[in-house]
Amino acid sequence: MKISDIDVFRMRTPVHKTAGTNWLFVRITADTGDYGWGEASTQYKDLGVAAEIEDFAKYLVGKDPFQIEHIWTSLHRRVTWTGGAVTMSAISGIDLALNDLKAKALGVPVYEMLGGKVRDNIRAYANGWFDPDEDDGLGKGATTVDDYRRRSAELVEEGWRAMKFYPFYGPQVITPERIQQGVELVEAVRKSVGPSVEVAVDVRGRLDPWSARRAAKAIEEYDVAWLEEPILWDNIDALAAFANHTNIPISTGEQLYGRWDFRPLLESHAATIIQPDICHAGGITELRKIAAAAETYYVSVAPHNSNGPISTVASLHLDLAMPNAFMQEIFVSFLGAYEAVLTEMIPISDGHATVPDGPGWGTEIDVDALNQFPPGDYVTVESEPYLAF
Repeated sequence: MKISDIDVFRMRTPVHKTAGTNWLFVRITADTGDYGWGEASTQYKDLGVAAEIEDFAKYLVGKDPFQIEHIWTSLHRRVTWTGGAVTMSAISGIDLALNDLKAKALGVPVYEMLGGKVRDNIRAYANGWFDPDEDDGLGKGATTVDDYRRRSAELVEEGWRAMKFYPFYGPQVITPERIQQGVELVEAVRKSVGPSVEVAVDVRGRLDPWSARRAAKAIEEYDVAWLEEPILWDNIDALAAFANHTNIPISTGEQLYGRWDFRPLLESHAATIIQPDICHAGGITELRKIAAAAETYYVSVAPHNSNGPISTVASLHLDLAMPNAFMQEIFVSFLGAYEAVLTEMIPISDGHATVPDGPGWGTEIDVDALNQFPPGDYVTVESEPYLAF
């Protein structure tokens, strides 16, 4: 069996905070007709990743698709200027497609190639349930405290038992007024969902350490499950110092690439939960290694997932086979688009998710359905949501 074709497909995403981005899918086909699907969604960098995959395709054609480890290492080590968002995302998409192809050819689910299941499903937490510009299929969003109270209660009625949102916005140096606004949102959601539902707060690196400490202290009484990216991710020492000054568990890692980036994070004990992204940090092959390293530090793994349907189902296969998996992030505002382009929908029930039955991912992309979602245009920086730094 040899790789014969590598195809790239792009799809406009549902609106998310701004004008929307594009998801990028990779299909790798062998000369036997077997094929696999991957995803390399990069949130505003899809054209760069598509070009990188096309360059990698010149190397991949004619290679044995079963030699996943050798291909991964070659794409990472045998190139000039390796690493970073574009190259690692391209490697991720290729890796996911190869894992799907191999599992299909062997007639097994991908999780079987990872050592088999350690659980049948995993608790999922809802994201993307609050923005009025995000269409969750119900026309519901949240702008006021009452909106957050209402929408979080609706999530619980729908079966979700964990959720995350972003109560702190604006420049990095916070004001008492912005702290109070954020506290009011956290208090409203906690009181709305009750004590048995996990409520997490994502700061998305919007605050400096001094401001983040003030915010963390103010929301601690509401039993916050974790505080995500309280400060920017690019100074591990500063994050570790921050972690030592709060009782709320800290999570981070969505903008780190590969096991080498995660090593100093783990060694500094800066995070209780790490969040590598299966579309950015090297695919399922690399995330297994990151998770194994994290396990030696008693750190849990919750794969970051603000991407498309292949990202979600691939993360779930990893979750089922990963002993230190914590929870899986799922954007409820994306589920309608997932269902529109997947041949088998991802099973989600009572706040838990699992994978569809069948070999490989258990599902794949319906290429014809992608015509409903032609790629969208955007302007780098101006179209992105994180402007106030």
